[in-house]
Amino acid sequence: MRMTGAEMLMESLKREGVDTIFGYPGGAVLYIYDALARSSIRHVLVRHEQAAAHAADGYARATGKVGVCLATSGPGATNLVTGIATAHMDSVPLVAITGQVNTSLLGRDSFQEADITGITMPITKHSFLVKETRQIGPVVREAFHIARSGRPGVVVVDLPKDVTAREDDFSYPPAVSLGQKEGTGDDQIDWEDIQRRIINAERPVICAGGGIVISGAEEQLRKFAETLRVPVTTTLMGLSAFPADHPLSLGMLGMHGTRYANYAIMEADLLVAIGVRFDDRVTGNIESFAPNATIIHIDVDPAEIGKNVSPGLAVVQDAGEALSRLMKGLPRAGKEARNGWLGEIKSWKESNPLKYKDSDEVIKPQKVVEEISRITGGEAVVSTDVGQHQMWVAHYYCFHRSRSFLTSGGLGTMGYGLPAAIGAQFGRPESTVVAVLGDGGFQMNSQELATVALYQLPIKICLLNNGFLGMVRQWQELFFEGRYSAVDMGGNPDFVRLAEAYGLTARRVTAAREVTSALEWAFEERGPVLVEFAVDPLENVYPMVPAGGTLREMIG
Repeated sequence: MRMTGAEMLMESLKREGVDTIFGYPGGAVLYIYDALARSSIRHVLVRHEQAAAHAADGYARATGKVGVCLATSGPGATNLVTGIATAHMDSVPLVAITGQVNTSLLGRDSFQEADITGITMPITKHSFLVKETRQIGPVVREAFHIARSGRPGVVVVDLPKDVTAREDDFSYPPAVSLGQKEGTGDDQIDWEDIQRRIINAERPVICAGGGIVISGAEEQLRKFAETLRVPVTTTLMGLSAFPADHPLSLGMLGMHGTRYANYAIMEADLLVAIGVRFDDRVTGNIESFAPNATIIHIDVDPAEIGKNVSPGLAVVQDAGEALSRLMKGLPRAGKEARNGWLGEIKSWKESNPLKYKDSDEVIKPQKVVEEISRITGGEAVVSTDVGQHQMWVAHYYCFHRSRSFLTSGGLGTMGYGLPAAIGAQFGRPESTVVAVLGDGGFQMNSQELATVALYQLPIKICLLNNGFLGMVRQWQELFFEGRYSAVDMGGNPDFVRLAEAYGLTARRVTAAREVTSALEWAFEERGPVLVEFAVDPLENVYPMVPAGGTLREMIG
């Protein structure tokens, strides 16, 4: 079958099940866009290439499918870099397709030339520069296989303009073989020994990370925890992996974790860590992390085993596969099992709940999040930027469904929340999608209000405006003697008028008594809505473990 390279790309993407591409056109991708216009694949025109990467990321996280973004050469490609790094850090399956100058112009500092494969090498699973048209099919096949297999991640496919213009014979491999899958074989694992260790532990804790969500192992995790009566704490990336209102739930651990989760980690005699990478925001002072516990680390990526925390026992395997194997022949714990340990945790929960001082005078951001959770029943897909509002969502939104929390965990990318919500709404059109944003992060990609308006996406944007770069201000207050430097967001626009200028319905809320009615109004509206809440400018996120502190050393 003879095709142009651009037509080969479209055919290859269709064979991979791609239905949506987020992108922005330019000279080097003109042939691709011409073929795209003649294909059945939907193209979503964003207003900045960074937003294309974040939207593809949000689509992937919300659906479990590979997200796809498309940009032209040079600045178009380099504008994807932050989104690529964001997805890479959080193990999101993404294929980023970039245009490139003609092959005859490579290496000559040609107009809009950038070595995007070299630039992104440290932040991708693999990068391809395709120099032969007939290689497009095999490369796309391999790219999607790499992006979704093992620990998911990002693959860049760089396509010179002349490669997309030329005709050649099209072929598409039926399968890809990239060598043996890395992992610990069942014959190398003493599953009964692991089961015994957990059964015999007096103070066990399960730590569930994003690997549970990636694997789709939420139900297995719940059954495993219930069968053995083991409490579960999650990382930020694992928040939707276990029902927040479950009696065994400890919420999030770490720097802004719950007191009872952190206490449990410090008192545990066994820690079963599944799909986690022991990020510094999770462990605090790594030398004192879980000091009394034997650690069983289960992760699909062998590079994560022992990288930060040395486990007593390691299993390199997909989280779902490992949990399924652990459940085989597992005896159900009696009703009296671990009553002492669970009773101690219950007392910590009762004496150290997440709390804030509510007010009739000023809007508390925690209250806004609580009301969003109540109105949506914990069933919405929620995206955030990074900062204080991100932690308030982690604390006060009661997640009930998997793949319902979209946030930049590893890279901490401001500007992620709005485009991620766009991607999620395209991927799950039947779902309620809420973007909880701060005034700082929102302005990094606020131009995407145009995308929301263009496609009439019914996203509910809840803007917590405290007039500060809140988390930086909090650190300056607590650790720099209140010397505020470059955190006052004076000069913010009128956000309601900005949203209305793009064609959205918008409303500002300044009184605490109006929070509930404003949110109820927003969720009753059929189309996109922005509600700006003028929240307490000096509210802080607590609990908080200072940098370098142990999980016992919480303030607030």
